Amino acid sequence: MSKRQQHRNAVEPYGSVRELQHYGTVVSVPIALDASVRGVSVENLNQVLVDTMTLRDLYKKHHWQVSGPTFYQLHLLFDKHFDEQSELVDGIAERIQSLGGVSIAMAHDVAEMTLIPRPPRGRDEVPIQIARLLQAHEIVLNEARAMARKAAEAGDDGTNDLLVSDVIRTNERQVWFVGEHLVDTPLIAQEHEPA
Repeated sequence: MSKRQQHRNAVEPYGSVRELQHYGTVVSVPIALDASVRGVSVENLNQVLVDTMTLRDLYKKHHWQVSGPTFYQLHLLFDKHFDEQSELVDGIAERIQSLGGVSIAMAHDVAEMTLIPRPPRGRDEVPIQIARLLQAHEIVLNEARAMARKAAEAGDDGTNDLLVSDVIRTNERQVWFVGEHLVDTPLIAQEHEPA
């Protein structure tokens, strides 16, 4: 028996465990939104949640692995953005719960659902790290904008506000800060001729 199976057996000594609520369902909550509207918002928010969790973790990966002449600045910036993405994760998950849904919470579920491409385990050069982060931000921004419009059309103002005021604005600001580290300079120093 594998260690994983031994652990699983130790964790579930009571046989099958009854879930309080199945993933993909919404329970009744008195917030003046129809269950069908809440269900769509929960589904959309779970996608934004898993991609935000992936982006958050990508920031931590690059925080640990950044190197080169801009190490100190990027090390601090990536950690600051990690913290801001962590706040977004919490806000999105709480909105899902307040709509009567179940938020994605575990890494294996995030890995299965995310739209953000998986980076290699190794360390990338800074321009590649930045390109990966910008690509991930663009994925989150594209889906957040589309989902915000759908929430507004359905009358789910709370979800629309979260997506616009928090997710979109935070991601746009982070894109600006990260994108400013891309400079159009040669990788090899040019020799200057004496005057």
